[in-house]
Amino acid sequence: MAHANLEDVKVYLLDLQDRLCDALQVCDDKASFREDSWERAEGGGGRSRVMEDGGVFEKGGVNFSHVFGLQLPASATAVRPELAGRSFHAVGVSWVLHPHNPHVPTSHGNVRFFIAEKDGEAPVWWFGGGYDLTPFYPELEDVRHWHQTAFDACIAFGSDVYPRYKTWCDEYFYLKHRDETRGVGGLFFDDLNEWGFERCFAFQQSVGNSFLEAYLPIVERRRNMAYGERERNFQLYRRGRYVEFNLVWDRGTLFGLQSGGRTESILMSMPPVVHWEYGYQPEEDSAESVLYRDFLHARDWLGEGA
Repeated sequence: MAHANLEDVKVYLLDLQDRLCDALQVCDDKASFREDSWERAEGGGGRSRVMEDGGVFEKGGVNFSHVFGLQLPASATAVRPELAGRSFHAVGVSWVLHPHNPHVPTSHGNVRFFIAEKDGEAPVWWFGGGYDLTPFYPELEDVRHWHQTAFDACIAFGSDVYPRYKTWCDEYFYLKHRDETRGVGGLFFDDLNEWGFERCFAFQQSVGNSFLEAYLPIVERRRNMAYGERERNFQLYRRGRYVEFNLVWDRGTLFGLQSGGRTESILMSMPPVVHWEYGYQPEEDSAESVLYRDFLHARDWLGEGA
């Protein structure tokens, strides 16, 4: 039963990767994804798809992976010691998009499934995933659309689901060493199994399927906005926060590296060009200062009546 469920999830995830790539290529209208297939010596592999220097996206990646083995990496058993001694399968699709235009937000998402097994015991499984938005310039219209789409993806599964996973996203994508959120959040969920397999799987699909509806209208609205050296420099500076989070705090990066995943694919999420500036402070009352003041902290973006 467990492996039949795993195969159903894998079929969905491979199809999701295809649909994301097809839609993003149409949106970009210049670059196309190149694919690398890879194998993991301990078991499993994946297919990585990356586009670079496109019409919209300076870099974008949509990766599928399925890794398995007889023993979990330390990053997993440290959090879940009861999984020690179990074999495992981890399957997922992750994506990240770094646009050229600073007025178009960076975005990241993933959906995944994990199962651990041991002879004579029931399998342990769960779903995880979500998506988040990292704008460089403050556009309330965009953020409300993003969160409304996330709300709509959750509502059929309970009125408490969006607020719970929105809060989890705010708390997860938080740079403790900077005392700021990475962006404006979205959804984050993990260890999801309390609804039973079919309903949990349906929720994962609702989240994965809603990403393009959440992101592409924002891209179309902002892709042709004018920008200059100031905006580009601020974008490159803020991209540094993205790198800091992924290398310091992200559990998925750590799991991938410790489980022997393909390093090129794991670090695909990194932006192509970044810079750090010592002691940066935005000018008072500038758009950059509004981002810091009003956008880089947890906030109810939908308000009453969402």
